[in-house]
Amino acid sequence: MAKKVKEVRVRLAPSPTGVLHLGTARTALFNYLFAKKNKGKFILRIEDTDFERSKSEYEKEILQELKWLGIEWNEGPDISGPFEPYRQSERIEIYKKYLEKLIGEKKAYYCFCSQEELEEMKNYHQSLGKAPKYSGKCADLPEKEAKKLIAEGKPYVIRFRVPEGKISFKDLIRGKIEFDGTLFGDIVIAKNLLQPLYNFAVVVDDYEMKISHIIRGEEHISNTPRQILIQKALGFNEIQYAHIPLILGSDRSKLSKRHGATAVSSFRKDGYLPEAICNFLALLGWNPGDDREIFSLKSLIKEFSLEKVQKSGAVFNSTRLDWINGFYIRNKKLSDLVELILPYWLNAGIIRETDFKNKYLCPETNEIIDNNYLKIIIQTYQTRIKKLSEIVSETDFFFKEIEYEKDLLKWKENSFEETKQQINNLIKILSGIDDKDWNREEIEKITLKEANKLADRGLMLWPLRVALTGKKGSAGPIEISSILGKQKTIERLEKASEKI
Repeated sequence: MAKKVKEVRVRLAPSPTGVLHLGTARTALFNYLFAKKNKGKFILRIEDTDFERSKSEYEKEILQELKWLGIEWNEGPDISGPFEPYRQSERIEIYKKYLEKLIGEKKAYYCFCSQEELEEMKNYHQSLGKAPKYSGKCADLPEKEAKKLIAEGKPYVIRFRVPEGKISFKDLIRGKIEFDGTLFGDIVIAKNLLQPLYNFAVVVDDYEMKISHIIRGEEHISNTPRQILIQKALGFNEIQYAHIPLILGSDRSKLSKRHGATAVSSFRKDGYLPEAICNFLALLGWNPGDDREIFSLKSLIKEFSLEKVQKSGAVFNSTRLDWINGFYIRNKKLSDLVELILPYWLNAGIIRETDFKNKYLCPETNEIIDNNYLKIIIQTYQTRIKKLSEIVSETDFFFKEIEYEKDLLKWKENSFEETKQQINNLIKILSGIDDKDWNREEIEKITLKEANKLADRGLMLWPLRVALTGKKGSAGPIEISSILGKQKTIERLEKASEKI
């Protein structure tokens, strides 16, 4: 059992050197759930001390995508809090104070070794079959000599004196983890007094912001002993750690771009819903203990615990994500789904907005359609699509003239002659339906009555589908004909007949 703390305070500390990826989003989610479950605080801190690569547009996107996912923070760069500022670039003087403290207490020192010297040391250790580490050449350099070299403008870094011995900590997921400090050598914690490095800055920030638990990816396990040593040297309180498993690709290597999209924004643009992404990410490494697959954010807060987080890597399964997303699409309120889907049709140029509210132009046919028409199409396809973007390719035939090869009209081994006969029969029976009676029920009654007379209903229903959609797969052809209307249905059947 983890020891009790006065207040649970967790943090996410992304670097704005790129877009928000799934791994960081899952870390954010686990921290958020843990904080909410324990009535604690979730802090967002931006680690932007890499001045060359950090960009404000990346920070903006990270915040935007987290908000889209529904992951909210209590304190952060956009929310005033008791421990601001929440950007590392605005905390340089704080780091300088602690660097000077360590140097003054002889727990850190200036190192003037050149890159060439360091490379020679590394090669020497490797030639002996040892892990490369710093030799300690500058460790005992007199303070007066160090200041003289700094005054002369000689480049330097600040190294932390790593004490010999074992460093161990209890990981809330993995149990006891131990490292041998003698293998580290004295580590670099800053490029200079105004440029702290990650392992140092993160320790200072976590202390100053009263972080109680650090929940992060297992790739950070090797950083933990170094950070613990710096904590102890500065007299900081102990923090509890939990390292969550990696997200793996299908080949069980760490998920990366070569496995496909990893940016949250890419999944958003592709038509995945935020509730589906959160649901899916929660199941990457966390197990509720039963076979449930669907969890709202509210239910995740109730159910989540670090005890149910696994140690082994979690494989990213796109089929599972699609299934979960399809579930949320099917259960979306139709009016909300219309608002979500409209941009996909508009961006694809299939429809265009007009000067009239809820009226749209189909550029290819020059037809004007209204919101109700779109709503009926979406309702018909709500159970068929697994992501919002699929609506474009699934429904394009409603908005344009269709093209297809005549061979597609044939059902199985049926001949062109028999196919043409069935299409002409459809034209005849459907033309007989009065315009005012053109609805799904009437079309179904008339069409199935004829189709059931055949040895195989597909002889009639297949060419009907292809004639109306130009596709092998679609919603039911009877549903489609009811949406297209009598005139367009007959016109498309006549064109199909002419093809043959």
